[in-house]
Amino acid sequence: MTAQLLNGAAVAEQIRAQVAKEVAERVAEGKPAPGLATVLVGENPASQVYVKSKHKACQQVGIQSSGYELPASASQGEVEALVRKLNDDPAVNGILVQLPLPSGLDEERVLNTVSLQKDVDGFHPVNIGRLAQKGREPLFIPCTPAGCMVLIESVLPDLNGANAVVLGRSNIVGMPVALLLVRANATVTICHSRTKNLKDVCRSADVLVAAVGRAEMVRGDWVRPGAVVIDVGINRVEDASKAKGYRLVGDVAFDEVKEVAGCITPVPGGVGPMTIAMLLQNTLRAARMAG
Repeated sequence: MTAQLLNGAAVAEQIRAQVAKEVAERVAEGKPAPGLATVLVGENPASQVYVKSKHKACQQVGIQSSGYELPASASQGEVEALVRKLNDDPAVNGILVQLPLPSGLDEERVLNTVSLQKDVDGFHPVNIGRLAQKGREPLFIPCTPAGCMVLIESVLPDLNGANAVVLGRSNIVGMPVALLLVRANATVTICHSRTKNLKDVCRSADVLVAAVGRAEMVRGDWVRPGAVVIDVGINRVEDASKAKGYRLVGDVAFDEVKEVAGCITPVPGGVGPMTIAMLLQNTLRAARMAG
């Protein structure tokens, strides 16, 4: 059996096309185009690439984007002052602080400074808190977890009682996606470095989300036949046959797992494109909330 490929790039393209259509309609009504501001502190090469791709995606759907950069030596006060300035700018509907921040900066304090109504990344402590509570609704859901859920529900629209296992407990992916799965009435297990019998726990999953940051950690015998496998990992492994000297792989050993799973996301082309699509969707939502 070979797993069905969950083509995140194709699904993301549909979402982006819908966002572009709705942005054009908004502008035709005489309303301003949505505006996204990114804040990049330091010169992390991966962060620079991510920010650049977000600006490009905004341009393609008609969202106005502006980038603000601070040196790695920027103080806590300087970063927070920039965020407050963007909070007060009516042309900015969404603020994205690119993570991780350089060491020495208090990430939570910076995220807490972002206006709740402009928190298009969904990382404000209040939004995360609402996500964790029954009967409360966050204004925005973190983009990568939201993208994971769209892909999962495209093949499993009813998650009632499903066994879901999340590998990883980061604030950015692992914990929020676990909370979203709980909201969808799945029975959720969160695994981490101290989980006992990790392989057996993973094999119990109807839905397995791998977000641990270890190249090809999940092997074929970790996966229950027919399971839905969402691979959030993006890892570089050396490969002399490639022009760049490396290739990108996920946290899942794709060639092994695709022969066992029912559905699987590729890396690249799976979850990654969904993250940016959900950011565009959140930015449009923020603009609508502003009027």
